[in-house]
Amino acid sequence: MTKLALHIERRGRVVIIENDDAPRNRMTFEYMDELEHAILEIRGSSDIRAVVITAAGDEHFSVGMDLKQLSSSAAERGGFEAVLDQRLRVLSMIEQLDKPVVATMFGYCLGGGLELPLACHFRLAAVAGAKIGLPELDLGTVPAWGGTARLTRTVGRAHALDMILRARKIDGPTALAIGLVHELHPIGELKAKAIELAEELASQPPLAVAGVLRAVVGAEHLPLEDALRVEREAVRRCSGSADQREGMRAFLEKRRPDFTGH
Repeated sequence: MTKLALHIERRGRVVIIENDDAPRNRMTFEYMDELEHAILEIRGSSDIRAVVITAAGDEHFSVGMDLKQLSSSAAERGGFEAVLDQRLRVLSMIEQLDKPVVATMFGYCLGGGLELPLACHFRLAAVAGAKIGLPELDLGTVPAWGGTARLTRTVGRAHALDMILRARKIDGPTALAIGLVHELHPIGELKAKAIELAEELASQPPLAVAGVLRAVVGAEHLPLEDALRVEREAVRRCSGSADQREGMRAFLEKRRPDFTGH
């Protein structure tokens, strides 16, 4: 029986996707195929409200693309351009999900091992041991999965150029200081904290969460007037919904709301 590249676990309204290639957790062709399939299923499920993307073991999140596989088998996938097209497509699907995605970052988070978390909405890193970077210039090339664009938009031009042009690998505290990650945790607690955050996000009203993601992620680079229209449309979608009524009742009754997504 062929070993799957991913381990997928469902915990209530949260799905945990784990790269099962410890210790390096390479992003193989099989990994990307299975990840794309998983994201398509998640996108179509109203029962799933948040996602955690992590990796097996506690040594490395991912060393990125399997370069040996790329050099030996890319032709079977339609060539190098087709391989990159798929990776860009999958990362865009993750970024544009209408439910929040949380990534864990520990050990090596290099190349695609940083570009994938950059497409996620939340990034939690290990307080010690992380080596985060886009070292493609050391290989004579350029980040190819959206790394230049997403890193720049996340941390700004100065930090992005410093990391990419110097092929710098930064640690967790530095990543937190420049705004690349949201939280730091000991490696032994990191995955549990990511799941805890995903469960918190999953408890929020799905219609409103989707609206916020469209307004913040989807409209981030639109002119202000267009971005405000996206926000207004999100407000209209929520107005009069069962979740909005439940939120108001819960507030007045001084209890936690129970949102259903309607």
